[in-house]
Amino acid sequence: MKYVACGVLAFVGLLLVLFSQPAFGAEGGSSFYLLGQRGQGAGVLPPVEGVFFALPNYLYSGDASVSRGLPVGGAVTFGLDADIFLTMPTAIWVTSADLLGGDLAFSGTFVYGNADVSAKLALEIPDIIQREVALSDDRWAVGDPVFSALVGWHGEDHHYAVAASINVPVGSYDAGRLANISLNRWALDITTAGTWMFAQKSMEVSGAMGFTFNGENDDTKYETGTEFHLEAAIFYHFSEAFSIGLNGYHYEQITGDSGSGATLGDFKGKVTGLGPGVSGTFQVGPAPVAWSLRYFYEFNVKNRLEGDAGWLTISLPLWVPGQ
Repeated sequence: MKYVACGVLAFVGLLLVLFSQPAFGAEGGSSFYLLGQRGQGAGVLPPVEGVFFALPNYLYSGDASVSRGLPVGGAVTFGLDADIFLTMPTAIWVTSADLLGGDLAFSGTFVYGNADVSAKLALEIPDIIQREVALSDDRWAVGDPVFSALVGWHGEDHHYAVAASINVPVGSYDAGRLANISLNRWALDITTAGTWMFAQKSMEVSGAMGFTFNGENDDTKYETGTEFHLEAAIFYHFSEAFSIGLNGYHYEQITGDSGSGATLGDFKGKVTGLGPGVSGTFQVGPAPVAWSLRYFYEFNVKNRLEGDAGWLTISLPLWVPGQ
């Protein structure tokens, strides 16, 4: 019994270390590509040369738990609750260059936000030990900047786009904290998207599909696996100034997590989200301002945070030649 108890205490010590690295599919249960960012108008790039500004705001509230049996007849349960807010001011430069018949554009995104995270570990072995430990962390911080190159093609009733985005790991990060805005790893996302208009442009169908390739977090020695994401939307346009519809997304890891920090194995994750959206435009002086509001309820979750997500995005032109 003495050796069992010593082994249990050592195991508890190991699990407490894991608090700084919540173990869900994708390190910390989150990804570089924020699900739901492409829905309505996914394939539309501004069709004219100029500089444009977008302000996406992302709010997420979710939780997750992992329960594992122990060979000594007990069980360990790990729970995580997270509330995240991100604001991501983005500048988009649509150049006059033609690439394969499409418009070439570049963008840069600054990330700032808050993460409020709590974790709970419960270990129970009948007649030997029953212990629970809880930790919490809350911080505002600068995240990793994101830079993208995009190409957009336009037709009378259709639009297509391809985007390559890279996460640069220079944001605020502390390996020993639960709440981090920065991912602290290089990541590359490749996404293709399309938007189609029907019924005299009153009905819109949009979709986007992509893959995210992750580098290793040097501080935690954790390498998130390759991730697949799919988004779709169907909207009815009552006028050029107002529309309403439905957005959805599906995410799935296609390769497992790895590295010496991935102590619980490959832990492939998946999640599906679905919810309504509304959008419109209004004038501020001579400038048209576009806005959109989207909500997602998540389900079909495995090894991942499960919760509710919302997007509020505002965009407007800053400079267009000749205007």
